[in-house]
Amino acid sequence: MSGEEYANGTHWPVLRVEAVAALNLKPDGVYLDATFGRGGHAQAILEQVGPGGRLLCLDRDPDAVAAARARFGADPRVAIFLARFSELAACADRVRPGLRFDGILFDLGVSSPQLDEPARGFSFLQDGPLDMRMDRGTGPSAADVVNTAAADELARIFREFGEERFALRIARAIVTDRKTAPFQRTLQLAEMIARVSPTRERHKHPATRVFQALRIHVNNELGEIESALAAALERLEPHGRLAVISFHSLEDRIVKRFLRQHASPDPLYAGLPQIPAHARPRLRLVGKPTVPSDAEIARNPRARSARLRVAERLPTDLAA
Repeated sequence: MSGEEYANGTHWPVLRVEAVAALNLKPDGVYLDATFGRGGHAQAILEQVGPGGRLLCLDRDPDAVAAARARFGADPRVAIFLARFSELAACADRVRPGLRFDGILFDLGVSSPQLDEPARGFSFLQDGPLDMRMDRGTGPSAADVVNTAAADELARIFREFGEERFALRIARAIVTDRKTAPFQRTLQLAEMIARVSPTRERHKHPATRVFQALRIHVNNELGEIESALAAALERLEPHGRLAVISFHSLEDRIVKRFLRQHASPDPLYAGLPQIPAHARPRLRLVGKPTVPSDAEIARNPRARSARLRVAERLPTDLAA
């Protein structure tokens, strides 16, 4: 989940200073905040971008886009789009065909406003409709999945996207219970999971992994990440920076694998004295992964699992 924090009414996203520094901002640069949320990173970027710079802001959540337009809609440097971040190339082309970026930032996962609003259906701690869609009104909800999928399919979702040890046990209980009363509310599902789970993890609700899995499945989050990273690489300027904040191992595994793959030459040409241009690395890894400080975690516990990875686009004539 995104580790956003609100202090005195101000939105302060996780690793705000570190993520913005990683972009190596230029006053006249062109940047993309591919996951606007409530604009903490966008605000920090705009503080360092001059009148000649540009910032594109994307979010698939209409509430986030409404917040972006209210906050930055009058700023001529800013373009705002209601879009999945895998659609970043199409959004860039609407600003200028072939537009490329000096920096692209992804802050993955669900945002604090989504978690904190019971009506969104993301939280197992507050009662609300079992929805979990980031872009409400598009595609099946979590309730649709829970009430229609077979036990084997539910178990696969819980294992693959939640790494839930008791996936099949929980799935079978869902199928049994829904015959009497379909699942419509978050606490209805969370309480059932707590009832059938044989063990407890310290400081973790028994429904945590299942709710994560349903959210990822409903929103195709991992597929979106893969598509978005590929699109971002194609739209980075030479020396442009790609900064990605992930919040759980499934996200981070995809990001780590993508960055390492494109920071290495094609294995087919390993050891050859001359590597053709198409097989050379396209990225250079920048530093080691960054994690929040103890002080930030104490201030904002949702930041505890965050990890920032950064890479820089290599010029094609310098890659080797």
